Amino acid sequence: MSNRICRLGILSILVLPFSSGGANPAIAADIRADGQYVLNEDRAKSLIGPFYKALTAKSEKEVEEHLTSVTSLGWTSCATNDSCEDRKSVISRWSRRVHAVPDMKWEFKEIIVTGNKIIVRGEGTGTPSGDFLGVPYSGRSFRILAIDVHTVEQGLLSSIFHVEDWAGAARQLRGQ
Repeated sequence: MSNRICRLGILSILVLPFSSGGANPAIAADIRADGQYVLNEDRAKSLIGPFYKALTAKSEKEVEEHLTSVTSLGWTSCATNDSCEDRKSVISRWSRRVHAVPDMKWEFKEIIVTGNKIIVRGEGTGTPSGDFLGVPYSGRSFRILAIDVHTVEQGLLSSIFHVEDWAGAARQLRGQ
């Protein structure tokens, strides 16, 4: 896996322990002189690891446990600039996915860290167990590209903007 770390405009970093109610000190960020959080690659991976475990969980309980362990109470997931879901809605939707695509996998292809942002280029694969995305069950699998932009505040994920190629998945499931 190829990883890059981009730190834009970071000339002076104060290396201070960060702690705050609800923040995970093991994943705490360094704080720049201007008050912005700076994540290193290891901290970023530690923070997003449970997030992606939630995406590939095998039970509804695992979805909730993994997602709530690294997201703030006010965390939002946005599929467009104007369409966002709260944590409870995402947990419900992902819990339904557990049965629809039981072998879902997400692989990191690239992780870029800049300030308090974690950008992930990933690949999702899976084989639906029945009709999926409006496509009748065929036994076929899909492989899609995903781009996720996570924001970290106080040591927890506070939001994600994401794009996945679900239209491509539907074409693959139809055999096109």
